[in-house]
Amino acid sequence: MHRAESSYLTEGSTLASWLTTHDHKRIAILYAVAITFFFFLGGIAAALIRLELATPHGDLMSADTYNKTFTFHGVVMVWFFLIPSIPNTLGNFLLPLMIGARDVAFPRLNLFSWYLYLLGGLFTVTCLLLGGVDTGWTFYTPFSTLFSNTHVVLAVVGVFIVGFSSILTGLNFIVTIHTLRTEGMTWLRLPLFVWSMYGVSLVMMLATPVLAMTLSLLAIERLTGVGIFDPSLGGDPLLFQHFFWFYSHPAVYIMVLPSMGVVSELITASVRRKIFGYRFMVYSIIGIAVVGFLVWGHHMFVAGQSMYASIVFSILSFIIAVPSAIKVFNWTATLYKGDITFGAPMIYALGFVGLFMLGGLTGLFLAATALDVNLTDTYFVVAHFHYIMVGGAVMAYLGGIHFWWPKITGRLYSEGWARFAAILMFLGFNLTFFPQFLAGAEGMPRRYYRYPDEYALLNVLSSAGAVLLAASYLLPVGYLLWSMRFGERAGPDPWGAKGLEWETASPPPSHNFERPPVVTDGPYAYVHP
Repeated sequence: MHRAESSYLTEGSTLASWLTTHDHKRIAILYAVAITFFFFLGGIAAALIRLELATPHGDLMSADTYNKTFTFHGVVMVWFFLIPSIPNTLGNFLLPLMIGARDVAFPRLNLFSWYLYLLGGLFTVTCLLLGGVDTGWTFYTPFSTLFSNTHVVLAVVGVFIVGFSSILTGLNFIVTIHTLRTEGMTWLRLPLFVWSMYGVSLVMMLATPVLAMTLSLLAIERLTGVGIFDPSLGGDPLLFQHFFWFYSHPAVYIMVLPSMGVVSELITASVRRKIFGYRFMVYSIIGIAVVGFLVWGHHMFVAGQSMYASIVFSILSFIIAVPSAIKVFNWTATLYKGDITFGAPMIYALGFVGLFMLGGLTGLFLAATALDVNLTDTYFVVAHFHYIMVGGAVMAYLGGIHFWWPKITGRLYSEGWARFAAILMFLGFNLTFFPQFLAGAEGMPRRYYRYPDEYALLNVLSSAGAVLLAASYLLPVGYLLWSMRFGERAGPDPWGAKGLEWETASPPPSHNFERPPVVTDGPYAYVHP
């Protein structure tokens, strides 16, 4: 065994030692605990939504309560789970290990960003306890500034604060990758997960300040009556949508780019060969990060923007599908004729590819202006973004957790239960959200707590799928916690994978490596007979 006598887990067992730590690995664990709490909080809201929609007649909640429930679900899942999930947990834990560094560039700033995340969450939970907010997660004006009598400013402040946590994390990662790479770790020897963290950090740094500015203007108008978005005071209500989606469409790639990095690592380790077209995979990451800033207007085809602007945004929305398609083709080529090991991480990775492809293809439907006019504000849109943001991002997140769990904890989990949970999630997800494509194509509008009887069957199927989906989320909590106490001890590299993180002990020591590693090969240097 190459286990270190002491690890980052044994460097202090008191609560204070965890709450004041500067170790990137411990901060990643703190993020994981907090993010899991918010995930299940948002999941409870989702369960209430599906319970309400199991029957057509609005038996469980009033219209106001339903509005508050789906708003809370959206706010929590987007800003407190999906956006920080992979970067702040796996990214924090693995990035220094993958580039041979002892820690991130700014350890204290790293801990401060976690406290900012908690502070933003405190405002959001307080908003819920005081009665919630009913504007939808997008906070559209003029409803949010003039008409809503709920706690809009409190919710906005929570999102505003957590945005600064994202900015600080992105800054930390960019400086770390530029300055702390070990000897021999050139830019084109970086693992694709590190490239994905670099791309997403750029997006977080450039896009999140626009969100902060937008939410500040919303709060100013609501509190002071200054005419920014109110047309009766000389404001422009479309301006809010332009500002909001200029951040929020790149935010989709904040969720998806890290997932793509994780899946690249899982596939290469499960096939034990180099990724096909490494350079093009790198270029596609940068391409997605750049072009993602140019497509926000496809959310506004029916909002009143110029027809010519809609045509341009439609064309750009088709263009951004190209780098995403490059990734899917290269993953497929990597798998071609490979000796594939179908462990739990690989099943999650393949699930991601399938769900992401379906989500991406339906995104092309919505990028076509003529189709979008009919599909906007229907359940087709709900299904599309859940296939990308939940089916894709959550599948990859859980795949990454399972892949690096032996490194994080030094323990192995039950492979049988893990495979079952991965398959159950794939089936449950499709049963939940595929019927929503059909309901949306038939014209069922979203955000309604009652609906005509002809949509009842599709909604019953969707609610039944949500039960399976919930079970697939709860199962890993059980067997992963069990493995921490009773799991078989893991060696430094239980998967036979390549990468610097597998060259240190499991779990790693506080300083990551006994001596600084030296890199002599490119990434994924698997040897074939």
